Amino acid sequence: MKRINIKTVLGMSVMAWMFLAVACSDVLDEQPRSIYEPGYFKTEKGVQGGLTALYSHLRDIYGQGYHHTANEVGTDEGTYGQNANANQKDIDFTGAGTLTPASSRSDVVWNAAFPYINTANGIVENATEAGMSSALIAEALFFRAYDYFQLVQTFGGVPLDLGAGELKFNTSTTRFSVRNTVPEVYTRCVFPDLKQAIADVPDKGRIVGGATKTAARLTLAKAYLTYGWWLENPNNIPTYPETPRTDPDGQTAAWYFQQAYDIAVEAIKNPGDFGLQSTFYDVNLASNDRNNEILLYADHTQSSQYYNGGVDFGYATGGAPDNFTGWMTQWNYTEIRSNRTADWKGAAVSSVQREAIQEYGRPWTSVAPPIEVFTETFADKTNDSRYDGTFVTVYRGNWPKGGEAAAVLYNANGLPVSPDDAILTFLNEEPAGTIDYSNADYNSNVGAGILPDRADFVVSPNGISRIIYPGLWKLNGHRTDNGAGLGSPNGANPRPYNILKFSELYLVAAEAAVKGAAATAGYSARELVNVLRERAGKWRWDHAGNTEKIADNSAAVIASTPATIDVNYILAERSREFFGEGYRWNDLVRTQKLVELAGSYTICGTAKGDHTPVTYNRTIENHHYLRPIPLGQMDGMEMTDAEKKTYQNPGYN
Repeated sequence: MKRINIKTVLGMSVMAWMFLAVACSDVLDEQPRSIYEPGYFKTEKGVQGGLTALYSHLRDIYGQGYHHTANEVGTDEGTYGQNANANQKDIDFTGAGTLTPASSRSDVVWNAAFPYINTANGIVENATEAGMSSALIAEALFFRAYDYFQLVQTFGGVPLDLGAGELKFNTSTTRFSVRNTVPEVYTRCVFPDLKQAIADVPDKGRIVGGATKTAARLTLAKAYLTYGWWLENPNNIPTYPETPRTDPDGQTAAWYFQQAYDIAVEAIKNPGDFGLQSTFYDVNLASNDRNNEILLYADHTQSSQYYNGGVDFGYATGGAPDNFTGWMTQWNYTEIRSNRTADWKGAAVSSVQREAIQEYGRPWTSVAPPIEVFTETFADKTNDSRYDGTFVTVYRGNWPKGGEAAAVLYNANGLPVSPDDAILTFLNEEPAGTIDYSNADYNSNVGAGILPDRADFVVSPNGISRIIYPGLWKLNGHRTDNGAGLGSPNGANPRPYNILKFSELYLVAAEAAVKGAAATAGYSARELVNVLRERAGKWRWDHAGNTEKIADNSAAVIASTPATIDVNYILAERSREFFGEGYRWNDLVRTQKLVELAGSYTICGTAKGDHTPVTYNRTIENHHYLRPIPLGQMDGMEMTDAEKKTYQNPGYN
């Protein structure tokens, strides 16, 4: 693991690149800069450069595959895949590894956030002298609060003083640090910064994808909701640094739940240019990126490696600022083989090849979804479009794009298949008949099975394993310059990574209402949830069938909504809406449902052809509700062993 010196993490703002806003444009122009000094932020160019660097730093966290790992594995959405290493196994809590300060990939947040928090400090402290508007300063406040919110959820209390005073711009080389408490982080920074951002940032972003009132309202509503849960502490989870679970301003958990509800509903009623897409499929469709449901994203582009932030479109190495999250959850479908002859005595042919489209891309088989995702979370696959709009369940032939001239190949049962036909299908349900996984006559190469009269190999939900499982369609890469070939499927994903969505406002407000917030007419928890469920029932495309599907099943989806909504149902809806997007760890920690909902899971093994489900039990202890302070931070501090032990979260020394 890369170790980060404390002078970089908590001292000066150091980065490889920054962005400069072009005065006559609403896009960002990237320019290199290595270090900021106080005087730089007293100029218009310095403020603009610092602000746009705050946008660029999102790419160091979001789309970073190990950040995704840290927020998905160990939850009910993810476990380690067949090709996983310590990055995934150590946080699964099933005995495959042990989470330590050296192995925790939450280091991605720690190492990326603090230098840019210091950049924000420099802007807030100096921009007025440069004559900059309150709206520009509010953008820095938004990012400072956003970063601190991510840190406090992940590590507990964190330092507000980076070496020059609380929330002050630091240029010293101090190697000593003191952590603030959770209430101090929220009440001294997160809440006041976001309230000021709501007051001063515009309804419409200054630039495309820029900070807005709606984004600030969603973040503040989530922060109030999270802090309300923290104050309530229903399962008596310890906090760190140790402090009474009381609010410095004397407010109660109920007050914060009400604030979360009120602010989220206000944002729904005053959306500005934002809103919901008409179908769930369109929210994550690559050709519809940057749509009006997305409030904030870490941007990328295929038009230029320089502006993309990645290194090489042809073969990316898998590190920030590349967007490579989709690789983690993609199994190695490229091992699928069909045959040149119906009797399968001819040559085997790779019938599904890597391609730079949203269905495929580069496979790492590092993170696998448990069976319960398919049998419980996404139980309704007929009416609710969100399963079809989340996963790749049908892998289709694309061999001509790889140079194979055969017009027809032979697949399961020796039946012919043509390009774009289904080669392997993950079934929605367990079939009436028995799947033959032995493949005595027709070798699927990946251990998939056959059903009578079907040309596609099949895997049922109970056959999903650590080596073969539906891919995560919504996050995969996509290029528009592939021509008639496969494109560059090994390159970094040039799509933006979505961070905040308008749809989340409905679930934040619904959760706050479940926690006792007084709801206004038309905005009860059930009504809020049903806005998204109604949308989920509307189809315009059948992804699995690769065909247009105009259907409105919203009445059936709404009819199945429970009369009384509870927290577990809200969490299930959050999983259906945001599966695999990096929300889940914080969701389960916030609600203290980690043991209840993620304490065990079922999945088949790591060998091809293993379709015997095994239940794994996780040993989740109270200290696991916080991640360890990264080893690089601990090693970089000039403090006594006793001071370092006190600095580290309990359970990780």
